[in-house]
Amino acid sequence: QVQLVESGGGLVQAGGSLRLSCAASGRTFSTVSMGWFRQPPGKEREFVAGLTGGNPYYADSVKARVTISRDNAKNTVYLQMNSLKPEDTAVYHCAAADIPWATMAWPAEAMDYWGEGTLVTVSS
Repeated sequence: QVQLVESGGGLVQAGGSLRLSCAASGRTFSTVSMGWFRQPPGKEREFVAGLTGGNPYYADSVKARVTISRDNAKNTVYLQMNSLKPEDTAVYHCAAADIPWATMAWPAEAMDYWGEGTLVTVSS
């Protein structure tokens, strides 16, 4: 099993920045894809960004404003978000999969492990 714990969420004004962290523990050697999803209030969970073998993948809606990175020594994945908008308000979940995903959109149902999420609120 793999455990994922997110941190870094909070309240930020529109135009601001946040960096989310996802610390992985357990059988982390099996996870070849790690990514971020978000669930806005009253909406479905959606893909934000992912990382497979060092290659990043981004949703079109955030592509110009976010960067995903990974520190293998710390088993941690980061999501740097800039120029935040009120519509970015959501619970952000870290996810991981045991098989590699190399597409521009990752299906949530294909992820094997999930974190509890961290709330990001962007005020206008």
